[in-house]
Amino acid sequence: MTPQRLLKRALDVLGAAVLLVVLAPLLIALAIAVRRNLGSPVLFTQVRPGYRGRPFTIYKFRTMRDATLPDGRPRPDEERLTPFGRRLRASSLDELPELWNVLRGDMSFVGPRPLIMEYLPRYTPEQARRMDVLPGITGLAQVSGRNALSWTDRFRLDVEYVDRWNLWLDARILWRTVAAVLARDGISAEGHATMPPFLGGAPAAGVPHGCTHGKRPASRSAMILPVMSS
Repeated sequence: MTPQRLLKRALDVLGAAVLLVVLAPLLIALAIAVRRNLGSPVLFTQVRPGYRGRPFTIYKFRTMRDATLPDGRPRPDEERLTPFGRRLRASSLDELPELWNVLRGDMSFVGPRPLIMEYLPRYTPEQARRMDVLPGITGLAQVSGRNALSWTDRFRLDVEYVDRWNLWLDARILWRTVAAVLARDGISAEGHATMPPFLGGAPAAGVPHGCTHGKRPASRSAMILPVMSS
């Protein structure tokens, strides 16, 4: 590991540890709010591919009801996303539990958003390069349009981040993340409560990534605190 990578990891650990302590009252308050509005469990957990595709469990606050169709499949996001969940997603506060993933080394503050395991065989070799670094809470794609981006643009920006990475780029992304979270831009794709799924190959324009909450295929994306949705 290069000195810059070691420093990035040290900053991740320090930042996540400090934020988990400082934000503990907020995390507790959010957990209570989720419990009152959506019931148990409070956390949404899902296995996602991390560095080089290694699976890990991501943690977020739930934003959707557990509602299924007669055949057992989850109902569409539009039917499961509650007004409370919309507000939580819009604020990106549902992403705060990912600080634990950063502390554990599953994720970094900055990097391509982790998508879902089902997408792995659908990537082209170029798209798969997005997994050559740790996934992040926020990333270049998240501060450049978030879920309003097409799949083509999202993957292009993810790979661009991998190729251009340095600590200064991370600092700029974190700064732009604050503005993106406050503006609440790109929270969902046009015409969708979250986003449609990635079907593989060369993505069509206007089709962003398909993570969902609850028992759904999942990331929104990103954040210093999140904006991360995704």
